[in-house]
Amino acid sequence: MNETSWGAPPSTGHRWPADRGPAVSAGPVRESGGAAQTRPMPIVPAAGGDQDDRDQGAARLSGPLFRDEQEPAIRPQEPAPVPSSPQVSQAGKKSAGRDLRAAIGVGLGLGAVILASLFIYKPVFLGVIVLAVVVGLWELTSRLAERKAIRAPLVPLALGGAAMVIAGYAAGAEGAWVAMAFTALAVLLWRMTEPPEDYLRDVTAGIFAAFYVPFLATFVALMLAAGDGAWRVLTFLILTVVSDTGAYAVGWKFGRRKLAPRISPGKTREGLIGAVVFAMVAGALCMQFLIDGGAWWQGLLLGLAVAASATLGDLGESMIKRDLGIKDMGALLPGHGGIMDRLDSLLPTAPVVWLLMVIFVGAA
Repeated sequence: MNETSWGAPPSTGHRWPADRGPAVSAGPVRESGGAAQTRPMPIVPAAGGDQDDRDQGAARLSGPLFRDEQEPAIRPQEPAPVPSSPQVSQAGKKSAGRDLRAAIGVGLGLGAVILASLFIYKPVFLGVIVLAVVVGLWELTSRLAERKAIRAPLVPLALGGAAMVIAGYAAGAEGAWVAMAFTALAVLLWRMTEPPEDYLRDVTAGIFAAFYVPFLATFVALMLAAGDGAWRVLTFLILTVVSDTGAYAVGWKFGRRKLAPRISPGKTREGLIGAVVFAMVAGALCMQFLIDGGAWWQGLLLGLAVAASATLGDLGESMIKRDLGIKDMGALLPGHGGIMDRLDSLLPTAPVVWLLMVIFVGAA
């Protein structure tokens, strides 16, 4: 039975007809010679009004309902207190939702480290990838253990993840696949040293972690191995960052319609449009001026693909975090969260950019 089927409460402001005897006050109906047989019934307000009105209305009492209870004394209804929250005075104002100064400072610091290692000595940047992979695996496995009691073995994942990245840089895609296979085998064997309960669950989570973090990151190493690898990696980073920035800026300023409210309530369709536009413009510029043999129209397609993959990657990790019941994967980066909170868009975008680069300008 829904709320409206209870009907409206009796009114207290109508006149009582003179020919029907003295007026009877609103209260319990008693049968002669019997006990009071009523119970207070909550008033359900009519549809409409705001949530506060509905909440206050549900707490008011009308006449009794059942026939075996005494009616409480009628007291005047005191007005509900008006909350003095500072949110009332700030209604209508949008908040960025994070510490922008810390986020910008950390972002600039990471950018300086990446650029310096990328253009000075490639193996140093390869070490940066390995470090990010190991820390990301540590964050992911730690959250799985804390929130779901899933024991994905970190040691074989970290060693196998580092091997995947290095093998991809040194031996190409074939080396990365071989390292992935041995990492999965190591996860299976390592978990055998513990009791068999939840064995299948733990090794499944471990193989998922191996694919999600180090294997996808290996495509960055594949891009780096090319003759113009530094510029390919730089294009990949620029497009992903520009896509995220465009989505954030446009969504914060103009966002009205939710993109996926059940997964990430903060993302809007307007923000997705901003990501696509920003990434396509940046892609056209990068392919025209940074990549040998590239063309601006290729950059448009590349930017469109990056905006799509980056958004899906962001939503994918939001889905994981919602399942785990957490806001961030870690707290290593002030204003950003953890390493995995920065890799969420980069990881699924890496194979997309690598493949389109191979198609457009070749693998050399």
